[in-house]
Parts: sequence; structure tokens; C-alpha cells
Amino acid sequence: MTRVCVAGAGSIGSLLAAHLARVAEVWVLTRRAEHARALETEGLRISGRADFTARLHATADAAALPDVDLAILACKGTDLEPLAARLEGRLPGATVMTVQNGLGAEEIVAAHGDWPLLSAVTFMSGTRHGDTHVEYVLDTATWIGPYRGTTEDDAWAVADLVASSGLKAEAFADLRPAQWSKLIFNATVNAVAALTELPHDFHFAARERLSDLGHLVRDLMDEGKAVAAAAGVELHDDPWEMNVLATQRGHRHYPSMLEDVEARRPTELELINGSLVREAQRVGVAVPLQTAIYRLVKAKEASYS
Repeated sequence: MTRVCVAGAGSIGSLLAAHLARVAEVWVLTRRAEHARALETEGLRISGRADFTARLHATADAAALPDVDLAILACKGTDLEPLAARLEGRLPGATVMTVQNGLGAEEIVAAHGDWPLLSAVTFMSGTRHGDTHVEYVLDTATWIGPYRGTTEDDAWAVADLVASSGLKAEAFADLRPAQWSKLIFNATVNAVAALTELPHDFHFAARERLSDLGHLVRDLMDEGKAVAAAAGVELHDDPWEMNVLATQRGHRHYPSMLEDVEARRPTELELINGSLVREAQRVGVAVPLQTAIYRLVKAKEASYS
């Protein structure tokens, strides 16, 4: 039986861990010992688009993890460096898969070990109601591709495993087109939500009046698309169309940066907006709007103290 470690037990990590526990032996690496004890004792409940309680193993001690076939790093981008450092020298037989927004997660992990690496981005979402309960909200796919020492076949093997657990997944020979589609979508929607304190709803696609927010959202995404084109990346999906479709679902989604700002904690700004603005500088494309919102969210974080 496949043995999987899911490192990071927020909403995405919990959704992956609980579903995979249906088809694999799953270990969850948490930050807090009491979180691990609760998972071991109570299991992990999923509600919403699925309804079940998974039984799995959990620990806050990386040294207690057994050898695994697959390690999924499902933490937020702000926690990735310390998490990769905790795993350094461990899980020698594992393929490691990053599941972070933005660009650069793979390089951070690669600096801490010579594991074969897969790269992934996910569009599913959940709401965390506690250490042992996550509500499954958006049942959209996780996209997986090879990065270091892996092939498209390896990506498909993991995608098939994820799909067999009841989640949606797809593999790509080159993840960059999909990764960039989500980067542009996230850099715009997350930052605008953080600054306006609006959830991702109909305002983000409205363009009938001069004052409508959709004009700014469209222009921000056009800047991101120009950067992708200059970087030689042909997008898998159009970020504006992704945005419109998401607003038509009728669900008021709270982007992660909005949740972070409301909680007055650091956002994933650097891996998302920062990586887009830095890539724009590298390829010589002017992105004044993206640069402005990057600096504004940075200032918003500075206002906490």
C-alpha cells in the first residue's frame, strides 16, 4: 500500500490527507503536538462536498515519520522554508510534491534535500473549522507536473492516486502554463481582496459602470498575461475567464490573503505578487498596476505593527 506524508494541516493539507487516507496509509506532519494528538484520537472529519471521517496517523515530530513514497508539502508559502528545513535529511525514499501558490516553491524545497520533486497547484478550497474538521468547498482540480528528477509519468501516477481518493487531479508534461494561469489569477484576486476586504464575488467581474472593480481586475490580469508572453509561457487558461467563471458560481469565496489581512498575519505576497513583479522586471515588461498593489499589500502588512 502506498504510504503518504502530508506536511501541513491547514484546509488544503487536511483535504488531501483525509481523502488520500481512503486509498493509502497517511501520516500528517503538524506544527503543534496537540493538533497531532487530536487527529490521532478523533480522526479528520470532512464535510461539505464530501462527508466522512478519515483515520490516519499524525505527529508534530519530523523524526517520528516513517519512510514514505510521497511527501506532499501543503503549507502556506510563508511556512515553506521552515517546513522544508524540518524535513532536511529525512524521507530519503520519498518523491516530494510542492502545492503552493505563486512561483519559487520548488527552489526553496530543493535547497533542503535531493528528493525527486513534483510541482503542483490546486484550485480546490476548504474552510477550516478546527484541528479535526474541514469543510470541502470548491471541488476543482489539482494540477501536477514534473520538476526535478521526475517525469510526466510520475506526475500522472500521483494524479491517479489523488483522483482515486475522490479528489480531482490532472497531470501535465510542463506545469508552467497552468502554474502561470493561476499565478496571474491569484496575484490579482488575492491582492484586490486583501485591499478592498471584499470576498471574491460579482464585483470582480463587473464592468458596466466606470467605477466597477472589474475594469481594474481585467487590467491587472492583462499585465500578468503580458509578462507570461514575454517569458515564453503560453497560458493553459485565460485568468480573466477563470475569474468570471468563479464569480458566477454564486459562492462568496474568501481568498487567503483576505483571511490573512483580517487576522493581521503575513500573507503569501512574496511568492505570488512579488514573483510576478520580479519576473516582469527580468523580462523587461512594465507592470505599474501589479507593482502598485504589491506595494500596497506590503504596506498593509506593515500597518499591523
